[in-house]
Amino acid sequence: MIPVDFNLSWLPLLAVLVSLAAVPLILLSSRWPNLREFWTFAAALAKFGLVLALLPVALHGETVGIKVLELAPGISLALAADPLGVFFALVASGLWIVTSVYSIGYMRGNGEKKQTRYFASFALSLASTIGIAFADNLLTFLLFYELLTLATYPLVIHKETPEAIRSGRMYLAYALTAGLVFLAGTVWIFFRTGSVDFQAGGMIPSDAFSAGEMKALFLLFMVGVGVKSGVMPLHSWLPAAMVAPTPVSALLHAVAVVKSGVFGVLRVTGYVFGPETMSAFGLDTVLAIFAGSTVLLASVIAMRQDNLKKRLAYSTVGHLSYIVLGAALLSPAALQGSLLHLSAHAVMKITLFFCAGAIYVHTHKTEISQLDGLGRKMPWTFGAFTVGALGLAGLPPVNGFVSKWWLCLGSLEAGQQLALGVFLLSGLLNAGYFFPIVIRAFFRPAPVANGHHEQPSGEASPWMVAPLCFTAVLALVLGVFPDFPLPFFELAGRVVNAVTGGVETMLAHQ
Repeated sequence: MIPVDFNLSWLPLLAVLVSLAAVPLILLSSRWPNLREFWTFAAALAKFGLVLALLPVALHGETVGIKVLELAPGISLALAADPLGVFFALVASGLWIVTSVYSIGYMRGNGEKKQTRYFASFALSLASTIGIAFADNLLTFLLFYELLTLATYPLVIHKETPEAIRSGRMYLAYALTAGLVFLAGTVWIFFRTGSVDFQAGGMIPSDAFSAGEMKALFLLFMVGVGVKSGVMPLHSWLPAAMVAPTPVSALLHAVAVVKSGVFGVLRVTGYVFGPETMSAFGLDTVLAIFAGSTVLLASVIAMRQDNLKKRLAYSTVGHLSYIVLGAALLSPAALQGSLLHLSAHAVMKITLFFCAGAIYVHTHKTEISQLDGLGRKMPWTFGAFTVGALGLAGLPPVNGFVSKWWLCLGSLEAGQQLALGVFLLSGLLNAGYFFPIVIRAFFRPAPVANGHHEQPSGEASPWMVAPLCFTAVLALVLGVFPDFPLPFFELAGRVVNAVTGGVETMLAHQ
């Protein structure tokens, strides 16, 4: 079990409750949009402040939390803010503030209906995400994991078109099935060990399961978290969900859903099985094969997509498996890279989805082939897009370079040159499907009809442009100063130290 003084702090519980409390306030304010959005901002700022208050404790490698309810001996609903949970909660709660600003511009600028339901569902989704981050055991994790699925369903079907309804049903089918599989693994562990509490380095005794049982158990958990992680062949729901509004896509890809999936992978590999067990039973090899294949296949499929959001979706599928592959390598540097890529990808990908939404609201264009010359008309939007594209290709000085550097270093540290090749080849493929968009937007002439340029001039609403510029600048700042404005690098080191004891080695490389 994670060492916790449950009387020390209620902050993890309050961080969950603050956005839960905002849901009824948002619903009651449906007739007053400004008041409704005030509650959204108030909850987002309060949540971020509560998470930020936990940062000093996490930086010391300590954990605080509270036992909410004891259901039976050895089974409780408990929240504990350890360094890994605080790391993820900082990413999610910080980006919720930015996404809230962007959502106002998008929802109003595009004339979207059911905005109250949208903002209420968003708040519930963030409550679930922070619950996942601070879950102290498998049962608490699963409770919030399933609540996240239900909370995001109204967002996926927001437009309520036949296509949206189909995508929502697919999302529910995949995610709820994954939850049941995860539950089966949880029950199996409790039956054999009498505990479901996370423990840094692994919670399963080495003699609790035979080799075959251990592999079957690992498969259950990887399917459970692999759906939201987008690992192939469990990824199909993710591109289908792109029918949702762009802020929802940003939520799915950068803030909550898929990041909860890869966070689950980190929890399972580092706090359920642990590096020693994974290595002893060959579980790392199985996970690495699936993750490496996903990285390359998703990149190839992305190159064939003309729809901008679908290209971004397949890019997400590939980059999530960067994190999974780093976890599978079991070396301290690779785990450091996985954690850094969790935050880096969140910032870069939310920038790209914000750009896609601004383009759609301002021009109603959705296809890459329609973007000729648009970069000169919307320079701020496409400038930010360029930053995100450079970062996802792994080029300095964007934060994607930092995380990929550590992933490559971790590959060498683990003696896995094949994994190194996957990361390097993926960078080239990323350039292959992102750079043509930038070239098309800035260097191709705009289409002409009846003697006039078809592309509109000017940018989208400042409510949309300001957030995407902010996240683009943040990606650049974190690429140069990985511990500013928030110490993500140092915090990631504390997680690695807890799981593998390898932080000293990595800090020496810094």
